Amino acid sequence: MSEPRWLTADEQRTWRAYLAATKVVSERLDRQLQRDAGMPTAYYEILVALSEADGGELRMSELAAFTRSSRSRLSHAIARLEQNGWVTRRSCPTDKRGAFATLTEAGLATLVSAAPGHVGEVRAALLDALTANQVRHLGEIMATVGEHASAGCPAASCDDD
Repeated sequence: MSEPRWLTADEQRTWRAYLAATKVVSERLDRQLQRDAGMPTAYYEILVALSEADGGELRMSELAAFTRSSRSRLSHAIARLEQNGWVTRRSCPTDKRGAFATLTEAGLATLVSAAPGHVGEVRAALLDALTANQVRHLGEIMATVGEHASAGCPAASCDDD
């Protein structure tokens, strides 16, 4: 077995800064959504995905890919969103194993109400600390990292708990 490619001092600093920053930003966003909208970030992401879909509806498999969720985790989240009256679920008429999730009017109203506070927290936690050029570079870097990391782990297939 070959020797691991250990991180250089610069790589180690970058890695630790990435971990710390993403954890702090994620925790801030989740706290804000829980406090102001009564939902975790994962539910907000589902509502956003459905609001952006044609007719406010997506196949569960498409929704799992969009949110990078396992099927079981997504199914649990959709069940909670159904209990809140924010989403409905229906079987696919052409594929008995398939299902659709649809955003309800109440779900859209909840999203519209939650969005201003969420956007404000995204700005406060991340974007306001950066110049416009840094925002553009961060977007490019994170897109590259996301594509590279996803190459070894297709959406919703690596974590099926």
